[in-house]
Amino acid sequence: MKFVVLALAIALNITAVQAADEGTAAITHLGELNGTALACQQMALVARARNAVVTSAPKTRDIGEIFEAATNASYLKFGNDQKTCPDSATLAQQVSEAEKRLSAAFPKP
Repeated sequence: MKFVVLALAIALNITAVQAADEGTAAITHLGELNGTALACQQMALVARARNAVVTSAPKTRDIGEIFEAATNASYLKFGNDQKTCPDSATLAQQVSEAEKRLSAAFPKP
C-alpha cells in the first residue's frame, strides 16, 4: 500500500513539473512575441499579449518575471539584430496561437 501511495505521489509530481514546464514555455513564447510587437509598435498586440497573461496564467511574481524577461530580451535582440517587422496579420496570428498555447498550459478549473 505504501508503494502505491509513493508511486502515485511521484506520478503527480512529474505531471506538475511537466505542466510547469509547458506553462513556462508558453509564457516565454508570448513574452518574445510581445517584445517583437513592442519593437514594431503594434500596441494593440502588446495589450493583447499582456491581457492574455493576466487572464490566463496564475498571478505570481515568477510568471510576471518570466514574461517581462522574455519581453525585454526579445525587444533588445530585435534592435540589436536589426530585424524587420513582420506584417501585422502574421504577428497577430502568432499571438493568437500563443494565447491558445497559454490557455492550454493553464486551464481554468
